[in-house]
Parts: sequence; structure tokens; C-alpha cells
Amino acid sequence: MDQRQRPRRRGQGELEALVLSALREADGPASAGWVQERLGGNLAYTTVITILTRLLAKGAVTRERAGRSFAWTPASDQAGLAAHKMRKVLDAESDRGAVLASFVTSLEPDDERLLRDLLGRAKDERED
Repeated sequence: MDQRQRPRRRGQGELEALVLSALREADGPASAGWVQERLGGNLAYTTVITILTRLLAKGAVTRERAGRSFAWTPASDQAGLAAHKMRKVLDAESDRGAVLASFVTSLEPDDERLLRDLLGRAKDERED
């Protein structure tokens, strides 16, 4: 098989997003097999389990015992998962001020305004 015929390899973040999206479509807790089926069966069952376990470690899903396996439920949406990743990066750096300053100065003007509005609302809520 030459390189043009080889299926494109998806990144970990992309697979996590697909799995979370499938879980959000479920009517309740879902098995890994259900998630695999929902995603078209292109992923190995063990890959789905690995992704779910990583999401569990990140706090993005919860699980409950269902017979000999688990039923999985999303604990956060894509925004919550992205926020968790951002916080993890920030927590890993020693100079938080420099990281935050660099982040804010790299924002587009509309995003900077939105961030300022959100920070203002958060401050108002703390003062109430």
C-alpha cells in the first residue's frame, strides 16, 4: 500500500473530540462498544477504551460500572475540555504572569474584548 492509499492518522485531540461528541449524542451513559459503533467502527475497541480512559483522567467524562465493563457519560463539553487544557498549560509554567500576558497580547481585538467582558462579569459576581 503506498502512502496515498493509507488512511489519514488522526491526532489525539481530534479523536477525543469525536468520542466526546458521540457521548453527547447518547440518551444516557454509553458503553465503549456503543461509542465505537457510533463512530462508524473505524476505530479499534481498544483505541476507544484508551481515549475514554484519557478523557476520564482529564475529568472530561465519568464512568459507572455496568456489568463487567463501564458506561461512560460526558462531564464537560468541548469548551470545558479546552479550558482544562489551557489551565493545565498555565499550571505547568513557573511565570504565570508572563504566560497570561503573552496570551492576552496574542488575542484578536474581538477576543480580547470578550475576555475583558468575562473578567468584568466574574469580578462583579465575586463582589456580590
